[in-house]
Formats: sequence, structure tokens, C-alpha cells
Amino acid sequence: MTTTATTPAHRATESETRLVPVPRVVRDIGLLLTRALLGVVLIAHGWEKLVTNGAGATGEFFDSVGVPAAQAAAVFAGGVELIGGILLILGLLTPVVAALVVVVMVGAYFFVHQGAGIFATNGGWELVAVIALAATVFGLIGAGRYSLDALIAGRRAARA
Repeated sequence: MTTTATTPAHRATESETRLVPVPRVVRDIGLLLTRALLGVVLIAHGWEKLVTNGAGATGEFFDSVGVPAAQAAAVFAGGVELIGGILLILGLLTPVVAALVVVVMVGAYFFVHQGAGIFATNGGWELVAVIALAATVFGLIGAGRYSLDALIAGRRAARA
């Protein structure tokens, strides 16, 4: 009986780690569409915090729920969502944006949504969890081939 040992020299290819392989072009289009939708959601929430409600009113709300440095936190959260959403759509600085979005969503969970159950309709945490998880995925796997991150990385590799 022969066995095949996995050695450091053997690296599993992407197709070897998937039960049902997905063509790269389909994966990258899926990442682009998902980034765009997540970016739009973030932009809408950032716009609401900074423009619709205004940073002052958002800061007052943050203060009412016990967020430290509420005014600064309101500007930070709104900025991360608004600018981060734009950067996510472009696929630019994706790991940094992802980390900042996760920080904002963790804060939203602990200060606003934690005690309200799961359902967003009741003020629950499902939306902030899904946003945080989606951002985490992009932070871990990247923005995909159709992104400014990939374009910049490709140009750097070509120069090396």
C-alpha cells in the first residue's frame, strides 16, 4: 500500500482545497459584487451619521449609550463607514479598511446592539455581525483580481 505524505514541498493548490472548484473569473466577479454591495451599505450608514443626522446628533446619541469620547467616536465611525465604503468598492487598502470596519462594528455591538437580541428589526446585532464578518473575509482573502489593490500589487510585482 502506498501513501502520499504531505511535505512542505507539496502545497495544496486552490482547486485541491475545494470540493467544487469555482472558476477564478466567477470568484473575482463575486468578490467585486460583494465588495460593491457592502461598500454601498457602509456608505449609507456613514452618510447617515455624518450628513443626514449630522456628526453632532450622532455624537449625542453615542454619548447617550455610553460611548467614550462620543463626538470623536461619531466622526470616526461615520468616516470609517463613508470613506471605507468608497475604498472597499474600489478595492483599495482593503485589509486596513476591513480592520477599521470590524473595530466600528464591534463597538456598535457592545454599545448599541448587544442587549437587543439578534434581529435588526428589534435593534439587534445581526446587521453589525454580518458587516463585520464580510469585512473580515475581505481582510483575510483580499479584494480579488478586479480591485485597485490587485492592480497596484501587479505593478509592484512587474517592477521587481
